[in-house]
Amino acid sequence: MDKNLQFSGLWAVILGGSSGFGLAAIEKLSIHGMNIAVLYRETSAAEKLLKQKFIKMAEANSTTILPYNINALDSAGRSSFIQEFTAIAKKHSVKLLLHSIARGNLKPLTIKDKKVSPTGGDLEGVNDLYNVLSADDIQLTSYAMSTSLLDWTRLLLNADLFHDDGRIISITSEGAHKYWEGYAAVSIAKSSLESLAKYMAVEFSAYGLKTNVIQAGITETTSFKLIPGSEKLVDLNTKRNPFGRMTKPGDVSGVIYLLCTDEAQWINGALIHVDGGEHCL
Repeated sequence: MDKNLQFSGLWAVILGGSSGFGLAAIEKLSIHGMNIAVLYRETSAAEKLLKQKFIKMAEANSTTILPYNINALDSAGRSSFIQEFTAIAKKHSVKLLLHSIARGNLKPLTIKDKKVSPTGGDLEGVNDLYNVLSADDIQLTSYAMSTSLLDWTRLLLNADLFHDDGRIISITSEGAHKYWEGYAAVSIAKSSLESLAKYMAVEFSAYGLKTNVIQAGITETTSFKLIPGSEKLVDLNTKRNPFGRMTKPGDVSGVIYLLCTDEAQWINGALIHVDGGEHCL
């Protein structure tokens, strides 16, 4: 089979596709004939440029790329999407659900000034004053970067959209297992995501779905640059990586593509390191 046509007639639903891993996956999968429904949140100016990229990709590869600038994290956004998408996509045509949402809080657990104690007073007031992580921050981040995957999986299943050999892929990071400054809420979310994927791999196998998680190496994406001290991580990681370079979005999108192939149909419940071996050191 012509590799450029191997996913012809099939769809990927990509949550978070305006930059980074999601955008790289759109480019890679489109080359191989997969149609894309991509969800993101962008300003009108940024969206104009993004749509131009999508048009060029679609024309170059004779595929369809449908942009949805909606909130993928609320029921209204999901309902709006599914109503429009089911009028276009055939039943059982969604080969891939890719969860690449990067939305969360990057705050410390406590204040750095030891002269000020967050105890013995109005804790909520102290949290607001010193901008430390709250339980609500953790809940928001965990839903955005973890448990929303479950809602989206059920949504596509209930609409009869998943292919009978469908793939679910999400993205985690080394920060789920190591301390990164200001990363507590995201670390909690990513750890939760890894556990959720394990259970989904077992329970959704009844529908032919394979659920896997990619642990990407440190990559200079837009969201990564927001992490406090990210420039230090870049410097340390470049020296630590066996190949002496950062992971690139294209490295990850290549594995996303591989996990969609027939040859990957027996990979389920795996956490796959895509980092050039940096997790070994």
